[in-house]
Amino acid sequence: MALARELMGSSLMEKSPFLASASSTRLLLSQNRNRSFLPLEGRKVQVAIRKSTTPVAAISEDLDLVKVVPEKAVKFKVRAVLTVRNKNKEDFKETLVKHLDAFTDRIGRNVVLELISTDFDPKTKSPKKSKEAVLKDWSKKSNLKTEKVNYIAEFEVDSNFGIPGAITVANKHQKEFFLESIMIEGFACGPVNFPCNSWVQPKKDRSGKRIFFTNKPYLPHETPEGLKALREKELRELRGDGQGERKLSDRVYDFDVYNDLGNPDKGIDFARPILGGEKIPYPRRCRTGRPPTDTDMNSESRVEKPLPTYVPRDEQFEESKMHAFTTGRLKAVLHNLIPSLMASISANNKDFKGFSDIDSLYSEGLLLKLGLHDEIMNKIPLPKAVSTIQEGGLLKYNLPKIVSKDKYAWLRDDEFARQAIAGVNPVTIERLQSYPPVSKLDPEIYGPQESALKEEHIAGQLNGMTVQEALDASKLFIIDYHDIYLPFIDKINALDGRKTYATRTIFFLTDAGTLKPIAIELSLEPSSLRPKRVVTPPVDATTYWMWQLAKSHVCSNDAGVHQLVNHWLRTHAALESFILAAHRQMSAMHPIFKLLDPHMRYTLEINGLARQSLLSMDGVIESCFTPGRYCMEISAAAYSSFWRFDQESLPADLIRRGMAVPDPTQPHGLKLVIEDYPYASDGLMIWAAIENWVRNYVNHYYPDSAQVCNDKELQAWYAESINVGHADLRHEDWWPTLANPEDLISILTTLIWLASAQHAALNFGQYPYGGYVPNRPPLMRRLIPEENDPEYAVFLSDPQKYFFCALPSLLQATKFMAVVDTLSTHSPDEEYLGERQHQSIWSCDAEVIEAFYEFSAEIGRIEKEIEKRNSNPGLRNRCGAGVLPYELLVPSSEPGVTCRGVPNSVSI
Repeated sequence: MALARELMGSSLMEKSPFLASASSTRLLLSQNRNRSFLPLEGRKVQVAIRKSTTPVAAISEDLDLVKVVPEKAVKFKVRAVLTVRNKNKEDFKETLVKHLDAFTDRIGRNVVLELISTDFDPKTKSPKKSKEAVLKDWSKKSNLKTEKVNYIAEFEVDSNFGIPGAITVANKHQKEFFLESIMIEGFACGPVNFPCNSWVQPKKDRSGKRIFFTNKPYLPHETPEGLKALREKELRELRGDGQGERKLSDRVYDFDVYNDLGNPDKGIDFARPILGGEKIPYPRRCRTGRPPTDTDMNSESRVEKPLPTYVPRDEQFEESKMHAFTTGRLKAVLHNLIPSLMASISANNKDFKGFSDIDSLYSEGLLLKLGLHDEIMNKIPLPKAVSTIQEGGLLKYNLPKIVSKDKYAWLRDDEFARQAIAGVNPVTIERLQSYPPVSKLDPEIYGPQESALKEEHIAGQLNGMTVQEALDASKLFIIDYHDIYLPFIDKINALDGRKTYATRTIFFLTDAGTLKPIAIELSLEPSSLRPKRVVTPPVDATTYWMWQLAKSHVCSNDAGVHQLVNHWLRTHAALESFILAAHRQMSAMHPIFKLLDPHMRYTLEINGLARQSLLSMDGVIESCFTPGRYCMEISAAAYSSFWRFDQESLPADLIRRGMAVPDPTQPHGLKLVIEDYPYASDGLMIWAAIENWVRNYVNHYYPDSAQVCNDKELQAWYAESINVGHADLRHEDWWPTLANPEDLISILTTLIWLASAQHAALNFGQYPYGGYVPNRPPLMRRLIPEENDPEYAVFLSDPQKYFFCALPSLLQATKFMAVVDTLSTHSPDEEYLGERQHQSIWSCDAEVIEAFYEFSAEIGRIEKEIEKRNSNPGLRNRCGAGVLPYELLVPSSEPGVTCRGVPNSVSI
């Protein structure tokens, strides 16, 4: 026994109660495939076998090897500990079924498990398997109210079983359960972990057994013989057959076009074009298989709230996340109810009358008098929770951060410009390469490409420099929405209560490192009497209000592009294809799937909810943003003309926009043109940390190009992401190749950046900046009057009243505020960059785990550096009187609306 302790380590021998026989000792000694021999560092030892049912060891110094030849395999037991997550709240039906399952579990309708070895049995031509085992204590623990419950099962295995690699679970209950993890104890190799994080459906909903693999990563060609068939079987099930309507309990990942945004059965005004295909290119979404509408075979019938839309079962929100989301929706309904009531009582209440009306939303709230106007209440569907609010209950919004430090900061030009590089949409501004800017639209359709901007419009604003000198000194910048809006201008302006321009805004970089707006170009359709005009900073009261209206139209353009292009298209829609393909083509055992897993969490669910409630006809986006029913067509136009995966990395995007130039002497290989560009300077630190983590990870598994090229699952994932997920752009020559480790590092870093930091920078500032509607009106209802217009006299008589009539109505504003409040909220179960579920067991590779902890520590250092920058008075775009610190890329956050925090995934 002393020799066995020396060979195996005394701690292992002492820890395991299952090592009583020499057969178990033999199992530990032989972890390679030839289990008969193991070198013993030069000692000459022979093990002879007596004629008995258990092998015994005799020691001799004559041979170089230890030889163990058991007469026959010995049975021994190992224990499984299953961690199941309970629901915090159950309805009556769920409780009833739970008790029924507890009863029937005693009579054999239970949870059955089977352990599968990595070894292949040549006699049976199948993997080695344990005997089936059942959970022993389900009925006893059915009434436990804890968040998690551990259940026990015991397996009987042969001593030649080998190393466990998979486990199957059959649920004979009536109710699904969430299996968090399984740990097997009793094997000589130590505990074996299975990170599951999946719903196990009852056999009545899903025939067959669920397969879970250990946390040991395997590239496809490294898959042990005993697991090869299971690996392929699991992927086949996840792909499905592309037929029929999906059930909510399914775990099938497939592709489809956006043919579910409209409802032509309600009439032509409710129809929407299909996005995806040669006519209107767009990324693909998750297929639901719903039947077509009655009036259009190419359009999919819709599922309206409160009914859920299909996403694979494991992608649905967990309970705490769903609770946070439904609480937000409740708030949205309540806030929508209030202005609906007010609008019904008096038509005069449809507009804000002045700043005091807006301020009252935060200071006084609005009185909700339940019991009044019963005929109106009956027409508005309300959650049951509304009935718990007492009559006279007061509801009010939280004060958005943009007005928390300086109530009038939003009126100032310097704040308008600061938000271009440190606000909620800091990814559109570009360095101006030539002046005046030139359109890329077809002049035959959209008129002259020349801008109305002239040198005289900005010459006096350049601190004595000529325009060319300012260009050469990288002092001029532009936010250009001309080409993306102009094709839709006449359609938008024909909508009731919608008015917009296609805008261009010119900024000058001051010696203090801050920007100031110096000219705004406003363009209408070429057929109008005055298709282009330029507005410059004010010189008197009249031009002051003209300038404020022009800035508001720029913000309206900006809000639309931010939401439809930079936020939805680039971080939500474009990533969905990569996520679907990952589940379809890469096994849960694949190391790259393990790397991407936390960055895919919840994205399919939030995208499905967005298609159902936000992006659809008459949804929140159409209701609250200027383009109305043309919102998603604008998003699709940007996909065709603008989106390129090879330019979605942060360094490539900064270079494309002229906001940085390559410089190998700089820490990140780039020199920013605006030194104090908070989004870029903070973002580059996070980009570098992600890239370093991914490089360490990829190089660990892929030492050379051959490994990358020969990885059939990896190549299938990337090919399907492009050829199916982005089918309309699959022939573009800018798609990166996947031929070596550096290619893989670049692709994965971009995907993780988009899912985490890029999304956070664009999402979690929506209420802090947009919750005060005058700062970033998502919708404008009036153009700026010119002297010959009938409205000009109205404007002159009361410019403030005209300004508020141009902003969204009370109903539109409160609806928008409620939605962006929900979208800006972190849920309690959020997982932030540098964190991941089951941190200690998601992989069993010690080197990889150590590299992840280094990455996590680096994220912590970055957070401290950002806090340091935000207190540096020399950085005027993030520090100063009334200036909001730039915290959107601070990695950590508390739950709620915090204007900070970088979750791992696109989860809201």
